Amino acid sequence: MHKRRGTVTRRWKVAAVASTVAVAIAVPVAMAQASAEPPPEVSAKGAYLLDTGSDKELMAKAADTKRPMASTTKIMTALVVLETRGLDLDKQVTIKQEYRDYVTKSGASTADLQTGDKLTVNQLLYGLMLPSGCDAAMALADTFGTGDTTAERTKSFISKMNTKAKDLGLTNTKYDSFDGVSADADNYSTPHDLAQLTGHAMENATFDTVVKSVSTEQEAPAANGHTRYYSWDNTNQLLGSYQGAIGVKTGTTTPAGPCLVFSAKRGDKTVVGVILNDADRYPDAKKMLDWTYDTTTEVKWRQLPKDAQRD
Repeated sequence: MHKRRGTVTRRWKVAAVASTVAVAIAVPVAMAQASAEPPPEVSAKGAYLLDTGSDKELMAKAADTKRPMASTTKIMTALVVLETRGLDLDKQVTIKQEYRDYVTKSGASTADLQTGDKLTVNQLLYGLMLPSGCDAAMALADTFGTGDTTAERTKSFISKMNTKAKDLGLTNTKYDSFDGVSADADNYSTPHDLAQLTGHAMENATFDTVVKSVSTEQEAPAANGHTRYYSWDNTNQLLGSYQGAIGVKTGTTTPAGPCLVFSAKRGDKTVVGVILNDADRYPDAKKMLDWTYDTTTEVKWRQLPKDAQRD
């Protein structure tokens, strides 16, 4: 997330612009299995490719080095919500002004949720994962945490994220935020851990449906009694560009650089890839996927609308 702020049109359509680019330093790439061709060189500081069917490592680069992960944090945010016992995806959540204030104060990415609107948990998941809304992340953390205040509930939710990481064996992962906006730079993971987390999350049908969506239109009861129309585009430009791409999440902050967790399926082979701190994240993701599927794919990158979020 970088400084960017959304606005609402007459139809209350969400809009915002921004992007952050960081230069990555190349280090050697290790291949963990035999292949006719060596793995591609990528400029990411950390990278990983996992065959989810066999749970085998396909390629790795600084795979166990801890790094900030920006909004890829929201993969865990979504998973904690989705694995909550007795989850009701249709439960309505009233948007608080403090969610908007948080986004303004932190200069974070936003779904431009409007105060007093009532969105379902399912809609908030779209607002979380497509435009990378930190306001949606806070709404979910406030709803699914425990305590008497918003601060207590969001802190409790972050604790649940860390417990989930421990339960999944993600020994090199730690969360200090519900959205990747880390004041103390104590929010980190590794390419390996992120791939394992995402492989697990993709087994959830709702998660799978949300993260593969190129865009969505949502209606919600507005505070004035009318209907609010939200329109969100997925910040992940691999979707709609690369044949077989099915997710997952972008992330960009100054410390983390441009990050991308991605997934693709061709035939009976599904893979999850991770790229951390890579100014060429999309071309490098394409190289990794083409190597995986032993092909050369012609790609015309999907361009985000002018008023869409960048992350």
